[in-house]
Amino acid sequence: MRTLFRSPQIKPARAAGGSELFDEAFQKRLELLSLVARRVTRGRHRAERRSTQTGAGIEFADHRDYSAGDDYRHIDWNAYARVGRLLVRLYEQPADLFVHVLVDQSGSMGFGQPPKLDYAKKLAAALAYVSLRQLDRVGVTALRGRELQGWKVARGRHNMLGIFQFLNALQAAGPTDLAGAMQTFVARHKRAGMAILISDLYDPSGFERAVDVLRYARFEIYVLQVVDAAEFNPRLHGELELCDVETGLSRAVTVTPRLLARYRSARNAAQERLRAYCADKRVSLFTLQTAVSAEDAVLRVLQRGGMLR
Repeated sequence: MRTLFRSPQIKPARAAGGSELFDEAFQKRLELLSLVARRVTRGRHRAERRSTQTGAGIEFADHRDYSAGDDYRHIDWNAYARVGRLLVRLYEQPADLFVHVLVDQSGSMGFGQPPKLDYAKKLAAALAYVSLRQLDRVGVTALRGRELQGWKVARGRHNMLGIFQFLNALQAAGPTDLAGAMQTFVARHKRAGMAILISDLYDPSGFERAVDVLRYARFEIYVLQVVDAAEFNPRLHGELELCDVETGLSRAVTVTPRLLARYRSARNAAQERLRAYCADKRVSLFTLQTAVSAEDAVLRVLQRGGMLR
């Protein structure tokens, strides 16, 4: 993969082997994505979402009883004429939206052509870019087991170079523990916001626990499941030794058409459980195949996922 965004201030990020991570063609398509985002929002910044906080905003939220020291200009005299009580008008305050892009970098994400992690990097960079263009505060966090490493939560397009470099350095290795990683994440980020989890969701303990951790912490959740076509329809046959890339455990198997049929049935059933769970918990789920261009996938997420309001 190569360079995702270029401006006079930003040089192309390069992979460890010297090749560019985000190519120029992708950069240009990313600019188009940003234009689509601005068109959909019709000039309104998502950072200007309604907040539960009240103060000197412009939209009326509620009343409360007048207390000594309150600004008398906020007294609702019409309400006083109706009910005979001094009531103060409360207004909604705009609140910054914190967008957290969470990238699974466990060993299983190294599978596929292109590797699922490379695809996830493009998704993460594109979503971060669009969010920064819309004045949100954006952070990018990589997950490996319970360990987290991340790019600081910040605002402004000038942060994209750092995000590119951070994503560029990620390598697929280690175990998956999404629930443990989410527990660490919410402990570090007390303020709820939007959480975009990009993962293949291959967690031995189940993806549900990880999503529940974010739900209970009141994050707005988007799950981007990255899959390779070979995972749904593997082309294997004969005597093989299969090795788990995360644990190193291996098993000798004889792959027959009947075994492949059982595998596909189990895989489809697991996918249906994932869809049913996310629908029941009102979590936005997108299953994205790496054969589809990352920019098309991002456009689908932005347009259909309710991220742009």
